[in-house]
Amino acid sequence: MAEEENRHAGEHFEAGVEHSEEHNSDSPAPPMNPESNDPEKNREAEQEAAQELPSQAAAVHQRLRIDGQKELSRDSMALLWSAIAAGISMSFSMVARGLLHAHLPPTDLGFLIECLGYTVGFVVVILARQQLFTENTVTAVLPVMSHPTLSSCWHLGRLWGVVLFGNIVGAGLAAFTFKHMPMFDATTQAAFVEIGEHVMANTTGEMFSKGILAGWMIATLVWVIPSADQAKLWVIILITYVMALGNFTHIIVGSSEALYLALSGNASWEDVVFHFGLPTLAGNIIGGTFIFALISHAQIRGDLEAQRERKQGLIQRRHPIRAGLKKGGQAARNTTQKDAGEDRSG
Repeated sequence: MAEEENRHAGEHFEAGVEHSEEHNSDSPAPPMNPESNDPEKNREAEQEAAQELPSQAAAVHQRLRIDGQKELSRDSMALLWSAIAAGISMSFSMVARGLLHAHLPPTDLGFLIECLGYTVGFVVVILARQQLFTENTVTAVLPVMSHPTLSSCWHLGRLWGVVLFGNIVGAGLAAFTFKHMPMFDATTQAAFVEIGEHVMANTTGEMFSKGILAGWMIATLVWVIPSADQAKLWVIILITYVMALGNFTHIIVGSSEALYLALSGNASWEDVVFHFGLPTLAGNIIGGTFIFALISHAQIRGDLEAQRERKQGLIQRRHPIRAGLKKGGQAARNTTQKDAGEDRSG
């Protein structure tokens, strides 16, 4: 009985629930009162729950993992529509940067100001909580790392597939609209083409390598946001601005630019898919999942073990009689087995 309770205590921490005699072990309690519509009360409840965790990193990990569990359980059609909206919203980065590029002089200062436009799409998508593929390379992966099963891996694959497809569809719809509807003057359209050509000028190896760093930076952004509070906007702008300065390749923003280039006849569809798409996608996944998420999960494994040991000690203090009975019962079984062995040898 004590061993079973100890096992449940360790499992409850990884499920984001504190072990208590008042809660059923098969019905995990939510981290905050779902009936409360008061943001201040919810924030206080989160802070109290975080104080019971062994470290701030574990608190962030738990919050992101709970968000990931919710995303993994969402309906596919809901994910798809949110992903399409995100793909369209991410095209705002190309629009804002193109407009700035068209109206700024081609100087170093002009480039520094132009890169601010790149941040617009990320601000809209993240604050609107739309489904962005590169966000899910961290958030949705943490539950799978905590409980790696075939079912969880299947749900992760479904989420990734639906969100990536929706993002690219949204980016394609935006690029088609910008190209074929009279929205922008010739100077701005030329700026869109120039931005796309600048992306496609990377070699395949550069697409992949820069994609790794872009995936890492977006994963860092996702990890930092829960602690940013009122500074979320500035965190998003800061990290994505650095991405623009470094010309790091992002699969969704780059899709808007590359698809616009292909629709303009300045790039082949083969180059869009094989020269840009696949290498950038692989780099983003590796940077966001296999590097950042793995390291972030690994850093709290020691905290998990320490918390589990403390919970086990707490259970033993709460149920000393059960623990004593189990010890006595085990000792009696050992004595009986020993006597039986002596009788056989005699």
